[in-house]
Amino acid sequence: MHLVRQRRTAPDRVRGGATLRLTITFIVLTVLAGAGLVVALAVGSVLIPPRAVFTVLTGGTVENPVWGPIVTELRVPRAATAALVGGSLGVAGLQMQTLFRNGLADPYILGVSSGASLGVGFVILSAGVSASGGLLAGVGLERNLIIVFAASIGAMAVLSVMLVVASWFRNVATVLIVGVAVGAFSYSIVSILVYFSTPESVQAFSVWTFGSFQGVTRDQLPAFAAIVLIGVSAGAIGTKGLNAMLLGDQYAASVGVSVFRLRLVTMLSAALIAGVVTSFCGPIGFIGLAVPHLARGVLRTADQRLLFPACILIGVALACLCGALAQMPGRNATLPINAATALFGAPVVVWVLLRSARESGTADL
Repeated sequence: MHLVRQRRTAPDRVRGGATLRLTITFIVLTVLAGAGLVVALAVGSVLIPPRAVFTVLTGGTVENPVWGPIVTELRVPRAATAALVGGSLGVAGLQMQTLFRNGLADPYILGVSSGASLGVGFVILSAGVSASGGLLAGVGLERNLIIVFAASIGAMAVLSVMLVVASWFRNVATVLIVGVAVGAFSYSIVSILVYFSTPESVQAFSVWTFGSFQGVTRDQLPAFAAIVLIGVSAGAIGTKGLNAMLLGDQYAASVGVSVFRLRLVTMLSAALIAGVVTSFCGPIGFIGLAVPHLARGVLRTADQRLLFPACILIGVALACLCGALAQMPGRNATLPINAATALFGAPVVVWVLLRSARESGTADL
């Protein structure tokens, strides 16, 4: 009886140990995400102590009256934007890598980002429009809304094309190739516009392509957050089905998963996230590619139900830290956000390639 009792309780101890490890891991990830938000609020050209940031957020009075407006008007929208961008792109990257079974897939693989770039390119670059005249003659909110609207139109146009293609072809490899082709076609048109545009308009377009978390104002933040959360929620619905698809489409269909519908929902979710992020913030690179691999490395699992929240937390922490780094603390200068994300994302890409080569036996040992 004693041996039987030991045999029965050993699996329970294993499961209990795994549950404890997962709980601790998610607590650590939550703390890191919170720390990233604190850093994003405290760091900038003006360094503000975290205690003062907390005092401002809770409605208290701080010793320096300038700190209040800086935190509430500038850094809260910027930090919230970074958190939304990081968490949503991490989720979208996980969806695309799982759907296409490709570790180098990212949220922009369907060409939505290139469509947004094409829309902005037409506004800024076509007909000799420059940063100081034409459609972008306005400043501030008006100028930003024009760019957001143009990027949204371009992203939705490409998304519509990709959804039609996905309904015609059931092979995900075909959809992937078409997405790459659509992206290349869009970028070729942008290149032509750049060639015939004025130096001022080219510079304005280049600044947009650098990406920024500062483009979302307090008035725009609710709309931006709502669309992002819709995309993330749609992706959360498909986590169970994506788990089944990891074992093959036939297995997924045998357990009752509508593979075609799941593909459309997953593509729509990822494309919606990529489109709205590009529209408001410009093309943000590497986060959607690197975060899923970091989540898999930390959790050591392929379970989408666990990777999904982990990607959100890691994405929030990574995007906030990159945003703080781009602010160049203590200086009146700002780096392109894509320069900061590449510092973290590029090593992850190299790591993925080296690991894939080693697992396939092609690496030189």
